Amino acid sequence: MAMIRKPDDDAVQPGLLTELIGYNLRRAQMAVFGDFHRILESEDIRAAQFAILEILRRNPGLRQTQAGTALGIKTANFGPMFDGLERRGLVERRSIAGDRRAKGLFLTDAGTHMLGRLDDQVTAHEQRFAARLGLGGKSQLLGLLHRLSDPAFDTSY
Repeated sequence: MAMIRKPDDDAVQPGLLTELIGYNLRRAQMAVFGDFHRILESEDIRAAQFAILEILRRNPGLRQTQAGTALGIKTANFGPMFDGLERRGLVERRSIAGDRRAKGLFLTDAGTHMLGRLDDQVTAHEQRFAARLGLGGKSQLLGLLHRLSDPAFDTSY
């Protein structure tokens, strides 16, 4: 009976995986998010929560549905995430003038300060990964990623 030997790590052949967009996107995402999560740990915050804070920093007063749609977060998931940030005192809902039912979403001073503490770290993180792509690589990659996520480029039949 022939003995089966475990292949060395560098001898493993990934086959078709190296050519699959989704597989390679996921591997790149794991590398980028691993570093990003390490940064956010210092503030006990997750990437999706950071996205909520950042979109409200740039767009104060958004309604919940607007913010969720802009971030691609389902309504059923956005509410609980926002509620968690609200319990921590990072965001708040405020009445919107002229609309008794609607509430606008805003950062609190604590949320603004948290983002300020993270700004340099997030910028450094982004620069580390942009450096891997070389001159013009980040712009090229972002352009390609936007094409992948833009429904106008749907080529399904």
